Amino acid sequence: MNIRQEAAKMKQCAPEMAASSFETRNRALELISEMLEKQRDEIFEANARDLKAAAENGIAASIVKRLKYDETKMQDSIEGLRELMTLPDPVGKLQLKRELDEGLVLERISVPIGVIGVIFEARPDAMVQVASLCIKSGNCAILKGGKETANTNRVLFGIIRSCAVEAGLPEGCLLQAELHNEIDELLECDEDVDLLIPRGSNSFVRYIMEHTKIPVMGHSSGICHIYVDRAADQEMAVPVIVDAKIQYAAACNAVETVLVDRSIAAEFLPKLANALHEAGVKLRGTQEAAALITESTGLAVDIMEEDAFRTEYNDFVISLKLVDDVKEAVRHINRYGSHHTDSILTKDDEAASYFSWMVDSAGVYRNCSTRFADGFRYGFGAEVGISTGKIHARGPVGLEGLVTYKYVLSGSGQIVGDYTSGKKQFHHRDL
Repeated sequence: MNIRQEAAKMKQCAPEMAASSFETRNRALELISEMLEKQRDEIFEANARDLKAAAENGIAASIVKRLKYDETKMQDSIEGLRELMTLPDPVGKLQLKRELDEGLVLERISVPIGVIGVIFEARPDAMVQVASLCIKSGNCAILKGGKETANTNRVLFGIIRSCAVEAGLPEGCLLQAELHNEIDELLECDEDVDLLIPRGSNSFVRYIMEHTKIPVMGHSSGICHIYVDRAADQEMAVPVIVDAKIQYAAACNAVETVLVDRSIAAEFLPKLANALHEAGVKLRGTQEAAALITESTGLAVDIMEEDAFRTEYNDFVISLKLVDDVKEAVRHINRYGSHHTDSILTKDDEAASYFSWMVDSAGVYRNCSTRFADGFRYGFGAEVGISTGKIHARGPVGLEGLVTYKYVLSGSGQIVGDYTSGKKQFHHRDL
């Protein structure tokens, strides 16, 4: 398959996709949810082949967890599709209506971005999430999933595309890329692809950003922090941190570093260390944190240097450090974090307010796990990815992040010369 030729065809198809009705796009989502149930055996059989290959290739257990597409994940996909159907149409929203002069009316209307290329990690549920969001937002999409779930993705994509076409969407609205070399071809499609959304490792996203002229939206890493303030509820703090680390350690919103206020460290850190150890988490920390933990609990802690706090583990490993106060915690987060999601645990409103304003991240939380950084949990139906940038979309990217807008100006023969000459004047009035 020639990706450049297919992308050019898709570009021609994009206006038809953008003009599709809200009912047609929702009907496609409804059909997909139904067909996932009907073809469950075929999907699970394909996934079993992928899991077998992963075992034979010695893929880490934390990664294998991502590859698995079982009954629970299928039901999550179906629930996400149904929730997405209940959301209002993001296309055709009137964002502004202004009369510039009598008979000269300006409108700003939301429209799909056009053709989106999404390159995502080996997670079959991501195929359903990404495709459904693109459909609902009226975008054409080129989808490339990880090779480790090639069999599952092929079956899922076949279901999704056939349902989209059956619902009445254009045949060229979705395309699956399966070969690794097709990624490089996709990067060269700057005339036809409007946006790239890469999901994966830091090095992979950096590669995409540095090898294409296409605008890129995404995040290069997920180095998330939790700061335990001196005014934290310590009994609450321990399970929150354990959840943020182990609930899905391979996810980009899992906590990687815990900062503890030095004034409570002797009391709190041993309790936390024991809980993390019991959950199977390997401990790393500064010399100060390690000495306190080892002396109090006897647990082994790997000593780490300051630059090691830039590490994203995606595994049952965590970094620990003591800080003087919330201000030092914020400085550490802004220096070593990835602007993804960071949380403060405290009962002090003033400390929480300082943290929420001063931490430069897409998600800033108080007294809860970083694992809540997710489009489905935010009520977006799903997410196409998480953006740590500040232009267009930030945080979990749902439907609103997949549309832009256009200005529509309607007049009755007006010319600019009349206004520059002073013959006429603008009389702006919002309608």
